[in-house]
Amino acid sequence: MITNSEIKLIRSLKDKKGRQEHGLFVVEGDKMVREALDSSFRVEKVYRKDDIGEAAMARISMLDSPSPSLAVVRIPADEGDGKYNVKEGLCLALDSVRDPGNLGTIIRLADWFGIECIYASEDTVDSFNPKTIQSTMGAVFRKKVIYCDLARLCRAFSDAGRPVYGTFMDGDNIYSTDLGRDALIVMGNEANGISGPVEALVSRRLHIPSFAKGPTAESLNVAIATAITVSEFRRR
Repeated sequence: MITNSEIKLIRSLKDKKGRQEHGLFVVEGDKMVREALDSSFRVEKVYRKDDIGEAAMARISMLDSPSPSLAVVRIPADEGDGKYNVKEGLCLALDSVRDPGNLGTIIRLADWFGIECIYASEDTVDSFNPKTIQSTMGAVFRKKVIYCDLARLCRAFSDAGRPVYGTFMDGDNIYSTDLGRDALIVMGNEANGISGPVEALVSRRLHIPSFAKGPTAESLNVAIATAITVSEFRRR
């Protein structure tokens, strides 16, 4: 069974304000629930359609078609000032990425390519947004997004002697440029790219060239651009 107060709580987790107030988020689907249970995250409760009924599951589900199971999970504690400690290896920084599907896909890419850390500006979409969670396909339980001041972060990487790469329309061809193994890669907003304050701190400007012989798309989706960029770094 499920109570009305439980239904009200779960429905409030659709919004960032509710997630922040309760420190909880939702995952849906048998695979995602299994991922949550097998992770280090604290699962508060699991609801199954066979136990609570289809009507109740429809009330708490955030999907168009309610899944067989749903779990309420505790959001891990923030890292505080430790978020500006420069991590080893290849790291990603997301500058004002607003689409939850894009963020979820990037988290999944980071998991696949073994990216050490994902940073994000404070105005990047919440990584525990239901659409983001579903797009990660479970990677959210292995890769944490650290929200911070990206300009401060870039300065920390530069001070540590680590290159800061950014993707731009006027950058150097990524396929013919030397790329470092220990670096920070900045990916920009879907419409406006990398913001001015962060751009000023980028030490290496990269560009993904088009190979089209005629008219082509103006730019690439940020998740696709991230996949190409990270793959090229890993290929070297």
